Amino acid sequence: MKEFEKNIRKAEPYVPGEQPQRKVIKLNTNENPYPPAPGVAKVLKEMDTDKMRLYPDPAVGKLVKELADFYGVNENQVFVGVGSDDVLAMCFLTFFNSEKPILFPDLTYSFYKVWAELFHIPYECPKLDEDFRIKREDYYKENGGVIFPNPNAPTSIFEDLAFVEDILTHNQDVVVIVDEAYVDFAGKSAMELLERYENLIVVQTFSKARSMAGMRIGYAIGSPLLIEYLNNAKYSFNSYTMSIPAIDCGVEAVKDKAYFEETVQKIIDTREWAKEELSKLGFWFPDSKANFIFATHPEYNAKELFEALKAHDIYVRYFGGARTKEYLRITIGTREEMEELFAFLGEYMQR
Repeated sequence: MKEFEKNIRKAEPYVPGEQPQRKVIKLNTNENPYPPAPGVAKVLKEMDTDKMRLYPDPAVGKLVKELADFYGVNENQVFVGVGSDDVLAMCFLTFFNSEKPILFPDLTYSFYKVWAELFHIPYECPKLDEDFRIKREDYYKENGGVIFPNPNAPTSIFEDLAFVEDILTHNQDVVVIVDEAYVDFAGKSAMELLERYENLIVVQTFSKARSMAGMRIGYAIGSPLLIEYLNNAKYSFNSYTMSIPAIDCGVEAVKDKAYFEETVQKIIDTREWAKEELSKLGFWFPDSKANFIFATHPEYNAKELFEALKAHDIYVRYFGGARTKEYLRITIGTREEMEELFAFLGEYMQR
């Protein structure tokens, strides 16, 4: 090691899913297969490019107001960032500064470990049970903060509000973050608990249900106190985080509630049909409440199946790892894309 390297902050980076630059059936990064709300295209088409010479609103006021109205909260309860990854990273930096370890599951969004190590935050990862479920009692012990996705990724399992509230009641002296990237495909949001728990932060994204992964919009909703702390950290770091096109497009996406609900329901319907088709082929999977399925087959090696699919331009996600090496994470695409997936699987399993 060179002398100057000794004081460089080092981290093991997050490894994102492949982004092939050609037309494939892309079921590997949990993107929405449908286009954004029609108003988004209209905004982009009619965008006043003269605005691009100006800095965007650092408070992201228009989008904050639209989100506050949509969720029935006050504007001082909303924080917006460049994708939920940006929001979550800012949460780690702002809220997790104890010498005690933060807690998150051993099988979960792998970026959590990256941020913890990057910011020198001690952490522990309680193991999911044999059915890939979070054991709530593992989160009763003393800690420096709690974060977990609901539904969890990559397992796709959703826990109800009683489960989330139980963890909150046992962790009222630390910040608890519920990462709800996939909640629109699942059930009730933990936002319903915000009035009772000032230490709760709920994080969501435009990347999944709102079909805007490429625009990079995420947000947190919590008590005015926690949002103020987040904004103070943001303005000490980078005031102008979100572009003018992202703000304007985000507003239009939130306005079109009917389109949002329609596309979410299409994905849910396709997911439930896909579960049936996977079961017919002999796959096992937890009961998915996300826009993906975490599936394994007792007779087929997951890595070999992943490679066979990829060779036929069907991309799914393979993680490896001791507990996940026999599983594939399959994003729910359009009905036509899923039919092509099942056509290939049917042929592959008849060889």
